[in-house]
Amino acid sequence: MAYVATRGGERAIGQSQRLFRAEMGTITPQRVAEIRAAMPYLIDRVMGEASLYDEDLAALALAQTGGELYEAVLLLRAWRTTQPRLTVAEPVTQEGLFTHRRISAAFKDIPGGQVLGPTLDYSHRILATDVLSGQDHIPDPVQPASRPSPARQPSVAAWQAENGLLSAPTLDATQGNDIPDVTREPLLFPAKRAHTLQSLARAETGGVLALGYAAQRGYGQAHPTVNELRLAEADVIVQHPRGTRFSAGRVKVSQAEVVSKKGAQLELGFAATMGWNEVKVIAAATLDLNSKGAPKGSATEEEFFLYHTEGVESSGFCIHFKLPHYVTFQSSLDAMRDAKATRAASTKQPEPAE
Repeated sequence: MAYVATRGGERAIGQSQRLFRAEMGTITPQRVAEIRAAMPYLIDRVMGEASLYDEDLAALALAQTGGELYEAVLLLRAWRTTQPRLTVAEPVTQEGLFTHRRISAAFKDIPGGQVLGPTLDYSHRILATDVLSGQDHIPDPVQPASRPSPARQPSVAAWQAENGLLSAPTLDATQGNDIPDVTREPLLFPAKRAHTLQSLARAETGGVLALGYAAQRGYGQAHPTVNELRLAEADVIVQHPRGTRFSAGRVKVSQAEVVSKKGAQLELGFAATMGWNEVKVIAAATLDLNSKGAPKGSATEEEFFLYHTEGVESSGFCIHFKLPHYVTFQSSLDAMRDAKATRAASTKQPEPAE
């Protein structure tokens, strides 16, 4: 059986792209606006993994790729690299967050109280099939509380540190352009703390969940308890060249702290990301908690999970296998034929002597 390399051309490639675009249809501003309004949590995931906060651009990327998440994130990251960095915002503190949801599985009566906020955690998972019959699915109206929860909430970890339950993390005084940036510097190991948190913040949600779940099921060193989970908005405070401080707007953020008992104190794992993505930050904080002293090559080793949850790089490596590998595959076939011929020659029975 013969194996031959096939050749295509620019016309075939162009036609394949046109076919994809034709199946997507016309991309209109209305379609982009509908995606942004209808799928805010998907928008948040794309923005977080792209490390670019722009809801309109995230919706456009989803429309342009037909909802293919890896392509959408790649589009946003590519666009991000073309934009200038104007300034660096001031640090965001937990106490300064405008909090929508804040819960703790470790303590019931945390300072400030539990704030359930928007969630489906306690609802029945029932598909609204009536919509397919022409009926609108109208949610029940929200009943305003007689006493709204405070918009600003204290840190649970800070309260625990005050009570001697855990050692408070050392504050990093690095500011401005001196902050290590994983988008501009290579990820080396042992990784800088800033690089670790930045990589987890923009890691692929499914990959983080898979490895975090593995750690939770016993393949890690510590079993996590959610110390604090928070969905909030953060003011982006920047300084004008003239010296004036002002808010350039708000961005949605998620943060999670998980703890595990170690000796006489609690050990803390942390993660945060742009957008609201609870499962990602819980799983990422679990990996952070388990990374200390993790065995080489384990799912919770920092080098392992930081490399293998980088969605754009890992999906690109996987997808590259679709590209032509004719030469290398042909060489493998030639080696197989040579091995068969050699084996056949070695097993051939010698002819009897006359």
